[in-house]
Amino acid sequence: MGGDRGPEIVATAAIEAAKSDASDLDIVLVGDRKSIGTVLGRERSIPPNIEIIHASEAVDMAEAPASAIRKKKDSSIGVALRMLKERRVDAIVSAGNTGAVVAGSLVTVGRLHGVSRPAIAMFFPTVKGWVVVLDIGANSTCTAKNLLQFGIMGSVYAKYHLGVNEPRVGLLNIGEERSKGTDIVKEAYNLLENGHLNFVGNVEGRDIFEDVVDVVVCDGFVGNILLKFGESIVSFTSNVLREEIKKSLSAKIGATLMKGVFRSFRSRLDYAEYGGAPLLGVNGVVIISHGKSTVLAIRNAINMARRLVTYDVNKHIEERFMETAGQIAKVS
Repeated sequence: MGGDRGPEIVATAAIEAAKSDASDLDIVLVGDRKSIGTVLGRERSIPPNIEIIHASEAVDMAEAPASAIRKKKDSSIGVALRMLKERRVDAIVSAGNTGAVVAGSLVTVGRLHGVSRPAIAMFFPTVKGWVVVLDIGANSTCTAKNLLQFGIMGSVYAKYHLGVNEPRVGLLNIGEERSKGTDIVKEAYNLLENGHLNFVGNVEGRDIFEDVVDVVVCDGFVGNILLKFGESIVSFTSNVLREEIKKSLSAKIGATLMKGVFRSFRSRLDYAEYGGAPLLGVNGVVIISHGKSTVLAIRNAINMARRLVTYDVNKHIEERFMETAGQIAKVS
């Protein structure tokens, strides 16, 4: 029921995913049965691997997260999270209120053993592929211990989702020198350096797109600003190019010849290509999608969820936490 267009986009994406992956995927649509049924009713045939679970309430995108989770027990987010806790589903995908999904996950599903705070991990494009950035919004303030744990979770995620055997981990800072940054960041540098990770040191904002690292660690305040700024680059660049192209005939001809290049460029920067961001550190697979998600974005979010379940990423995160438990305990 979340997202800018409610069940319209989500149900359509679910139908496409169910039809293309019918052999190993069952999809449960949680929300208002009538609204969902309206979308499904437009289809000539509804895939047998789609089920509707009715939820009488929905969390508005502007609602206070903690209050909404507490008061709306039968919201689609709340019902879906209880299903995840009870292992009636393996993963959930939501384009709804991000704060409500995070708060509800902590209250209902709980954290993985050893995790102090979960983090939202997002892909950013680089000149050669992708980089994982976390946290991008779950925690506005963090301790050094939190940043160490983000590095561990991000490293495991990059290994199994990007296929990088020894992911390079960097700490986002205002300079490369280890003496730079706040006291918390400097302490986090020392922890990451001794955290049994492939830690390469501090990285600056300009390094994110340059394939310097596979994982970038930061607090959610900085990460969310970075995310929103990155999203604005796509529309800004497109608008500037469009205005410049209109100024001359030769530019219009050139643009026509380069249409394929422009399409490829926009695709590399489009959030729909990765679909969503996992909330790492909670005891279940939770994928948070953009409120403006398209059908393609939701489909890719579903694929992301399946990949995390298939590779049992949460199990591997817990195993890594056990390996570094002694070091983490020293800063508890």
